[in-house]
Amino acid sequence: MSTRVHHQVAAHCLHYPDAVGGVLPLLGRCLAEAPDAGLAGLVDHLRRTPAVEAARHYVEVFDTKADRCLHLTWYTDGDTRRRGGALAALKQRYREHGYLLDPGELPDYLPVLLEFAAHTGEPGVRLLASYRPALELLHRNLLPLGTPYAPAVATVLATLPVRDDARPVTGGAPVERVGLEPVLLGYPTGPRERTP
Repeated sequence: MSTRVHHQVAAHCLHYPDAVGGVLPLLGRCLAEAPDAGLAGLVDHLRRTPAVEAARHYVEVFDTKADRCLHLTWYTDGDTRRRGGALAALKQRYREHGYLLDPGELPDYLPVLLEFAAHTGEPGVRLLASYRPALELLHRNLLPLGTPYAPAVATVLATLPVRDDARPVTGGAPVERVGLEPVLLGYPTGPRERTP
């Protein structure tokens, strides 16, 4: 049961801070029942930090560098066509379990995956575990910042089994390598020559 609680608390805390403020007292009570130092530290940080400062910190941590984003297919598929298929597969998985996705949210957003895991239990944990390498990379990229979000991501990692079938992630996101050449068949692509 504490795994589901930790996933739900992490899901709330990893959303943009203005969406969390009203539920912070409830999250604190949840952690009193299922203690976790990493999540408690983040809840405390969000509780005592002024809203503008919390928002600035969140943007600085997650929105300024692609290697710290909360969209997990970015780590596995980058900005490639393959990512579209991965997003569609996630949506299908959610539908299979009766989970309704907010139309304004991408299905690979970590808080969405965490909420799915909290609601479905084992199927959601398996899905989240398939992104473990991406979460490990995110965690590694958060550590040098000293942000309270790093221990929260560590808590999520601690709830997941190690999977042999998870796609490994290294360094940066993959980039598209096919279909980027100009498609001008039959037309010259160099500078035009003038004939006298």
